[in-house]
Amino acid sequence: MHPTRVIVIGYLIMITIGTFALTLPLASASGISESFLTALFTTVSAVCVTGLTLVDTGTYWTTFGQWTILALIQIGGFGIMTASTLLGLMINRSLSLKTRMVAQTETHTTGAGDLKSVVKLVLFITIAIELIITVALFLSFWLTWEQTPRVALWNGFFHSISAFNNAGFSLFENNLMLFSSDLGVLLPIMIGVVIGGIGFPVLFDLKRSRWPRAQLSLHSKLTLWGTAILLISGSLLFLLFEWNNPATFGAMSIPDKILSAVFASVSTRTAGFNSVDVGAFTHETWSIHFLLMFVGGGSAGTAGGVKVGTFFILLLLVWAEVRGRPDTELFGRRIATAVQREAITVLVLGSSVVSIATIILLATTRFPTDQIIFEVISAFGTVGLSTGITADLPPVAQYTLIVLMFIGRVGTITMAAALATSSRRMPYRYPEERPIVG
Repeated sequence: MHPTRVIVIGYLIMITIGTFALTLPLASASGISESFLTALFTTVSAVCVTGLTLVDTGTYWTTFGQWTILALIQIGGFGIMTASTLLGLMINRSLSLKTRMVAQTETHTTGAGDLKSVVKLVLFITIAIELIITVALFLSFWLTWEQTPRVALWNGFFHSISAFNNAGFSLFENNLMLFSSDLGVLLPIMIGVVIGGIGFPVLFDLKRSRWPRAQLSLHSKLTLWGTAILLISGSLLFLLFEWNNPATFGAMSIPDKILSAVFASVSTRTAGFNSVDVGAFTHETWSIHFLLMFVGGGSAGTAGGVKVGTFFILLLLVWAEVRGRPDTELFGRRIATAVQREAITVLVLGSSVVSIATIILLATTRFPTDQIIFEVISAFGTVGLSTGITADLPPVAQYTLIVLMFIGRVGTITMAAALATSSRRMPYRYPEERPIVG
């Protein structure tokens, strides 16, 4: 079986197990078996590290239910195949070629010889960052917000895992709106979101590079620079359009406005947390959300979307075409034609999925078009932000969002490859022609 098919099947198995667990009376605060749709939606949202919910996580689910959601988030973010590889390392101390292929597909590594190092780094970074964030949040919840040590530790632990995995699940009723001016809470979460979202290949590249003369790969440079550009530009645009909005930034002090804008820019790129009411944003700010959510984070990380590298490769391709250059170049390197084709494929498939889902939701609901588009892109980009209509959507629309979250996490190319037959090289090529474009 092709590794991409194994990944798809692995996620489906985890979704099945999670859905069964959340339908148990033990998982619901009401003490009765939960509806299948609610359990399925929550499970897919957790495994696919999205954050869209039909019910309030902190009050609707019991401790067992919350632990189940947390486990699904961790497994989904870490990667089912990567976790299986780690178990094989710990038990057998060796890896078969088949296991290498599966884990290589999940982590997007280019060399099988680096697989053990990458997988170990994934585990180390995951545990280290989540523990650091847990301690930071625990101290803030305990000392600043006067929560009991037990409650503060649980809240810190839950939100640490949710942040690093870019899940956006929160135990508080209004997500993180209560902490909109608290740097001690928002900063650790932002750090976790960014580190988890840039992708493990970049983290591995940073680890093995020697500072200050680091020799980073083109992928790492493209991801790091692209992330910085998107974060800064998103923050500035949010400040521009929300500065005087009384429902969001208007009544805040200048430092709080800056903090809220930066947090929104970080979270919009697939994290799904919100420190202000998303439904109260201006339509211009929603439009910025569309782009940032669709682009997402780095490849092979906990973020979703079409990925930062894909977006900037396409921009470079357009720039090279406008200038009449035969090659697409950056940092003294030429980007392979095959990579450019992959980027175009990801964009076309992602745009097609979003368009089809938008039409379905428009045909089955009466909500405004911009809110429907926001919900669709949020699900596809595994973001989790919502204008507040998720729970009010009809079942057909909610099932559509479930499919979107699954496709957004597994990946459009992985999904297509998993469903397609095994590829083969054609023994011939047709004559070439140049149709008119434009």
